Amino acid sequence: MSELTFSDAGDVCMIKRNDWQIIGLVGSAHACSHFFQLLLPTLFLSLSAEFGFDFVQLGFLTSVFFLVSCMGQASSGFVVDRIGPVPVLLFGLGCLIVAAVMIGLAPGYTVLLLAAALGGVGNSVFHPVDYSILNHRVSKPRLGHAFSAHGLTGNLGWALSPVFISTLTLLFNWRVATICAGLLVAAVMAAVWLGRDRLSGQALGALRSEEGGVPEKPAKEPQAPVGVMLRTLMVQPALWGAFLFFACTATAWSGVQQYTIPLFTGTYGMEKVLASAALSSYMVLSALGMLAGGFLVSASARNELVLAISLVLAGALLAVLAMGVVSNSTLAVLLLVLAGFASGVSTPSRDMLIRRVTPKGSTGSVYGLVYSGMDVGSSLGPIMFGAMVDHGLREGPWYGAGIAFALAAWLAIMVARFGAAKKTAAQGA
Repeated sequence: MSELTFSDAGDVCMIKRNDWQIIGLVGSAHACSHFFQLLLPTLFLSLSAEFGFDFVQLGFLTSVFFLVSCMGQASSGFVVDRIGPVPVLLFGLGCLIVAAVMIGLAPGYTVLLLAAALGGVGNSVFHPVDYSILNHRVSKPRLGHAFSAHGLTGNLGWALSPVFISTLTLLFNWRVATICAGLLVAAVMAAVWLGRDRLSGQALGALRSEEGGVPEKPAKEPQAPVGVMLRTLMVQPALWGAFLFFACTATAWSGVQQYTIPLFTGTYGMEKVLASAALSSYMVLSALGMLAGGFLVSASARNELVLAISLVLAGALLAVLAMGVVSNSTLAVLLLVLAGFASGVSTPSRDMLIRRVTPKGSTGSVYGLVYSGMDVGSSLGPIMFGAMVDHGLREGPWYGAGIAFALAAWLAIMVARFGAAKKTAAQGA
């Protein structure tokens, strides 16, 4: 992206306002993606009561969602490069709306499976679309703010979903709650449609560059073919480590996000709304942890150590929670939100570590790779943890999340070592 300069203070204010409007639209859409990721897990108890599903069946719905999202992640990047990000973003939001309506009207398991698959299709587009828009439409001085806001809005989408769905389920029923979730996404889709010119760069036409002309649209970045991406993966140990790292962290997140509500209601006797509020608090504290982690990234060059320590701490807190040694529900919620804060602290260091080990000119390929790892972990975790709960290991998801966080911490150290060894070898060549 070519850096633009502007001839007067008015132009600077206009481009700044344009940047923040783009960041706001993209962030709102990203929040919808994360909101929808927790829609089905928040409905687990309601769906079980309505249809008699066990936790393996319920977990499989989420697995289908993330498996489809995983398969669509890389291909949606090619579509974005071909037709532009805005149509793909509108398509993704539309898929989430239709999926929500299907869930709300579902007569049984088959329709729920189809809705989960359609939701996965919608979810698959957001990261390629979002980062394409932010990289090409936001001016360089605010790119850091854009990426930070993107991560925070995702966490806030996670935080809103349990409270939104559980509250409306309590006031009305789970079907009304799901339809209202679709209407919420529809409102964001309408805002994206109204702001489509801004997101596509056409709104910059009124702004002047240093020469007084219309700012030139950035050229599309070339994207490596899938075969090249896979061959790169096969010969890069650091990228394998990064893939597995994201799979482990996503597995841990799935254990916390999708089973905390039934675990709190069963193990600590909480009301469902209070358990949902505790999960939302976990997400909010995770977002605050991301802000704190941003300062640690600047203060330390050893990002892998910050990353490993924060993940081990998060895992240890979840293990204590699973042991049942906590005397009351208030302290249990405190441990949960502290685990959320610790896991959030790791996020900026994670992003910096992945950037350090990414081969030059392969950003797109590596980006698709690591996020596919997240989808793999998110799809496998629900089935594995659901089987634990169904076989009587009620606290299994918390134990599993703690182990997965600890394994991810070890992988972070390995990734950093692989990257350092490669850099040393390159300098010696």
